[in-house]
Amino acid sequence: MAAHLESFIEGPSFADDTRYLNRELSWLDFNARVLSLADVPTTPVLERARFLGHFAQNLDEFFQVRVAGLDDQAAAGLGAVSPEGQTPAEQLTAIRDRVEELIAHQDRIFLDEVAPALAGSGIQLSDWDTLDDDDRAYLVEVFERQVFPVLTPLSVDPGHPFPYISDLSLNLGVMVRDPTTDVRRFARVKVPDLLPRFVVMPDGERYVPLEQVIAAHLEVLFPGMRIEAHHPFRVTRNADFTLEEAEADDLLEAVELELRRRRFGRAVRLEVMSGFDEEILDLLLAELALGREDVFVTRAPLDLGGLMSVYGLARPDLKYESWRAVSPPGLVAPEGDAIDIFERIRARDILAHHPYESFTSTVTAFIRAAAADPKVLAIKQTLYRTSADSPIVQSLISAVEAGKQVAALVEIKARFDEKANVAWARALEEAGVHVVYGLMGLKTHSKTALVVRQDDDGIRRYCHIGTGNYNERTARSYEDIGVLTCDPQVGADLTQLFNYLTGYARQERFRRLLVAPGSMRPRLISLIENEASVGGGRIVMKMNHLVDVAVIDALYAASQAGVEIDLVVRTTCCLRPGIPGLSENIRVRSLVGRFLEHSRIYHFANGNGRAKPAYYVGSADLMPRNLDRRVEALLPIDDPALQARLHEILSVNLADDELAWVLSSTGSWQKVPTEIGVNTQSVLQQRARDRRKAGAADGPRRLH
Repeated sequence: MAAHLESFIEGPSFADDTRYLNRELSWLDFNARVLSLADVPTTPVLERARFLGHFAQNLDEFFQVRVAGLDDQAAAGLGAVSPEGQTPAEQLTAIRDRVEELIAHQDRIFLDEVAPALAGSGIQLSDWDTLDDDDRAYLVEVFERQVFPVLTPLSVDPGHPFPYISDLSLNLGVMVRDPTTDVRRFARVKVPDLLPRFVVMPDGERYVPLEQVIAAHLEVLFPGMRIEAHHPFRVTRNADFTLEEAEADDLLEAVELELRRRRFGRAVRLEVMSGFDEEILDLLLAELALGREDVFVTRAPLDLGGLMSVYGLARPDLKYESWRAVSPPGLVAPEGDAIDIFERIRARDILAHHPYESFTSTVTAFIRAAAADPKVLAIKQTLYRTSADSPIVQSLISAVEAGKQVAALVEIKARFDEKANVAWARALEEAGVHVVYGLMGLKTHSKTALVVRQDDDGIRRYCHIGTGNYNERTARSYEDIGVLTCDPQVGADLTQLFNYLTGYARQERFRRLLVAPGSMRPRLISLIENEASVGGGRIVMKMNHLVDVAVIDALYAASQAGVEIDLVVRTTCCLRPGIPGLSENIRVRSLVGRFLEHSRIYHFANGNGRAKPAYYVGSADLMPRNLDRRVEALLPIDDPALQARLHEILSVNLADDELAWVLSSTGSWQKVPTEIGVNTQSVLQQRARDRRKAGAADGPRRLH
């Protein structure tokens, strides 16, 4: 670190519990902000249900990975503490307290607001007890025809050990008694996850939870037995795994083996509804090796993630107005005219801001054109997460069938997408694509594509570098940025990066790209330090996570040197802003809304030391895992027109007073009061429309 900054670091002393916020609690605060979106009465009711579903699914993954990891550390007696000074056991206690608060909030929103609002709109979530005889007769038919054939009741007795309860499965715990012998047994009935979560009544307006339909027919599953109690429950297991790559002869087979093992991970959470039978609860806890502190009780139905199926109803009147993405500047053509995308990229770098601007007409079109163009010699691409029916993967297969050299780096270790990526890897291999599965010890998270083309004036490399995955489905709801360029230095860097990923070589210095692991952290810290070394320093960063202690400390030092810093952090932020003597010049905000804010933009007002701004976009968040254990790439943006677009995006983010929350020095988040009425996502939708009408970029506009 520069010598003139040492005085700031050696100045006022702050204990770790003052300097940093806990990562896990910060993530739970993010999920609380997601939940708050379901608590807005003016939001369309199916969107409120969707946000409830997202909240529940997010919490599932949090327990599968983060809580499971802390449980492992606590069980192993590891003495390591988090950066703010908490042991794993202390973090688990704090997590439980916070999760119980959030569950109570979830229950209130669903039971008191969303369920009644759905009912008022003709979508009635009904209980079995409220149905009349005709309704029950219909459900009896559904049960006998569709449900009963796939049910397998499993009892526990000396001849039948306690059944394995799979991760995130919904189950009925049943206590039955034999009226002849008076013997009582526990049995488990799994609610089939291949069937819809809710059974739709003939009127198309009422929905009955599948577990209630099963519970009403238990006498069919246990004929001659007396049903004494039945309750739904749900188990969450450790779904994270550490692949021993050094011992794996075949990485693909090793991942497939670990996917099978994931089903048998240790239990970390038991979810039950209020009024759950104590005898059954004690049995479950004993068999699952859980304690009372691992039990979470809800008043709402279990697994509200099932509301995502309700959101799929064809009721556009109960959803946000549909958004049709427009073509980005540089790819607009008169109606009926074809676009030569390579000609357009040669004319000027193209920036696309998704979902406001179309992923299909930029990224998908770029790869499709490369696959079909006889002048294209080779295509190289990274694939971290993609859709089940990916047109990009189909284009790669078409390209190799057309005789082009095609290489795809498929990251089969992408958490919870391993199975899909293994399937894509095998399909690509069978088609003749050169498939690489990633580097040992690293995940390849960069979003990069390289097309080598024989132009009339020689070989030219066309590149795409983005902040989001090559996934057409999520590109409609994730906010991301992608850049198409044929800059020779960027092309040389991407060539070098792909050679590093597919070959046997060490990383070298890159001309333009910042690459992790390697140059990214030191270069970003150098850029932060540079802002502190000149007058009028200014930093604006937009990302998903800010966790890395070295970067946080550099931002603290810059703040103490007088640099004005604004951070837009969607999810996890371990930096504590606004502390006198430490971070009084740092402001942190988070935006949550209709689209998932996902882009990473890093801006330094004096980026090259001569009062010329520097902008970077790419795949990396500022976390140790991204900077040390993933392959990431950030692209510098030098084109003034593209810099103006990024400035516009950041400016609107900082002006938002409808979607924005701000982080206080105490670590709490507060909703920004709405005064002007700036909704980032609505503003950027309108600006995309305006650019589409103009047919070209017309420069940024200031908010007044």
